Amino acid sequence: MKTVRTLLHGEILRAVLFVLAGFLALFLFFDLVDELQALDRYAAQGYRMQHAVLFIALKTPNHLYELMPISVLIGSIFVMARLAQSSEFTILRTGGLEPWAALSMLLKLGLIFVSLTFFFGDYASPWAERQAQQIKTKFQGNLTVGQTGAWLKEKQGQHQFAVNVRRFDGIAHMQDIRIHAFNSEGRLLSITTAATGEILANEWQLKQVLEKTLQQDPPSGLERYQVQQHTQLAWKTRISADMVAAALLSPDTMSTWDLFNYMRHLSSNNQNAQRYEIEFWRKVFYPLSCLVMLVLALPFAYLNFRSGQIAGHVFGGVLAGISFSLLNNIFSFIGNLQNWQPLLTSAAPALIYSAISLAAFWWMVLRR
Repeated sequence: MKTVRTLLHGEILRAVLFVLAGFLALFLFFDLVDELQALDRYAAQGYRMQHAVLFIALKTPNHLYELMPISVLIGSIFVMARLAQSSEFTILRTGGLEPWAALSMLLKLGLIFVSLTFFFGDYASPWAERQAQQIKTKFQGNLTVGQTGAWLKEKQGQHQFAVNVRRFDGIAHMQDIRIHAFNSEGRLLSITTAATGEILANEWQLKQVLEKTLQQDPPSGLERYQVQQHTQLAWKTRISADMVAAALLSPDTMSTWDLFNYMRHLSSNNQNAQRYEIEFWRKVFYPLSCLVMLVLALPFAYLNFRSGQIAGHVFGGVLAGISFSLLNNIFSFIGNLQNWQPLLTSAAPALIYSAISLAAFWWMVLRR
């Protein structure tokens, strides 16, 4: 069985890498076309071809993460169909290869693809996206959201803070910052504005600060405010650079751990974390879809080529993989709109296609 396992694993690995390289080249070409247009727009800011090439290279981990499951499906279907067409898989079955043994071999190989997908999605892609964003902000300006920027909330003891950041470089530096402080009854206590700021460990270092504190005059009962100016001011907070970036960037560029921390921050401040919970569980289940793709591909090794329908079957399998990706996105959007349970929303596509794959495996293999 070791020889059989080496044969199957080697053939599938080569096929998946070939398909992945083809898709990656296509996606990088599209990125290059977009960046060629950006070269003209930002030439005055010093944006050159070497910057565009570096930016495109930093997009590679995210493309690999997105393309891995569909590449696993197409590559494994190609190998299974080719082995069936050449009767090699029939010889392996005659030699004692049981269906469950073949499935076990594919699932063991699938763990490698799961690990690679998790690495690209949780480590390589978030880091590369940050570096790519740093290149963009250097020449095209800092990150912004609409006309008002990003809004965040934090509770510190009896006080609550609403923080507005208009611009962020994606790393640690901010511009146009406003911090509104409220008491436990929701009464405004102070408004602090800063021209720039830097996010450090457990504090923000604000510069060119204007602090307006509201106070009630006891005799008259009227409110007045006191204005103070600071060249530099340290504001203690647990809002990290990742949280600010999360409010500005798409959650699919964040790592699982960053999503978990941001979800916890939103929940502790009584904010809706539905969108980020769905993305968190989607990040958890997405690498496992590689196993689903391999289970879906195995029945193709048992097809009868004398019927002349193999091309249609293979094409149908590829469409099934594409539909899985579409269903994954559709469930995320609808789940967020309809307020579905995040865990079930993210797990549903994988569970549905796992059931379909196992049903196809039983119908085409075990039932015979």
